[in-house]
Amino acid sequence: MTIEAVIWDFGGVFTTSPFEAFNRYEAQHGLPKDLIRTVNATNPDDNAWALFERAEIDRHGFDLKFLEESTALGHPVRGADVLPLLSGDVRPRMVEALKLCKANYKVGCITNNMAQGHGPGMAASPEGASKAGGIMALFDLVIESSKAGVRKPDPRIYQMMCEAIGVEAKACVYLDDLGVNCKPAAQLGMQAIKVVSEAQALDDLARITGLTFPHVAAAHA
Repeated sequence: MTIEAVIWDFGGVFTTSPFEAFNRYEAQHGLPKDLIRTVNATNPDDNAWALFERAEIDRHGFDLKFLEESTALGHPVRGADVLPLLSGDVRPRMVEALKLCKANYKVGCITNNMAQGHGPGMAASPEGASKAGGIMALFDLVIESSKAGVRKPDPRIYQMMCEAIGVEAKACVYLDDLGVNCKPAAQLGMQAIKVVSEAQALDDLARITGLTFPHVAAAHA
C-alpha cells in the first residue's frame, strides 16, 4: 500500500538515547551496566516506569517505587536520580527528515512520557524543553502516554493514532528506538524501523518512502 503517514517516537529518535546516560550513571556509581534498563524491563506493565508514564503515580511515588524495585535487584537507586538522565541532545538531521516527511505525508508522534517532566521530550532544562516543543509543533498529532492513559507497547495507542489521523496501519511507517515498541506496530501492519543509529534510520526511511534525504550521507560521516 502507498505510504500515507510517518509516525515517530521521540526520545532516542529525535534525541540521543537515554540509555547512554543510564550507562554513564551506572559506571559513575559502580552499578552493573544496564541496571536501570533491567529495572524498567521487570514487570513492565505495572512497574514504577509504567505507572508514571500512564500518570497513575506522581514524581514522589515514582521516586519511592523505583527505589523499591531497584533495591529488590540488589542495587538501590532513587527514581529522582533517574529522571534527569532522560533528556538527550537533539539530532538535527532527524528533525530535517521530519520536515521533509511532513511535506509529503501526515506525520504523528507517539511518546511514552511523564506528565511531570519538562515538556514532551523530557528535557532537563527549559532550553531543552523549548527545543523539544518546537519539534513537537511540527507533528499533525502527538499522543503522549501520560495524557492518553495508555503507553507503548500497548497496541491501542497505535490504533488511536491511526484513527485520529485517518489512515490505515498498513499505510504507515513507524520509527522507534525500542524493538519492543516496534513489534506491535509491525503486527498491526505498519512498516517498523528500529532506530539503532541516525544514519541507519534515515537510510531505512529513504528506502521505504522513496524520499531523498540530502543529509543521509553526512549522517554516515
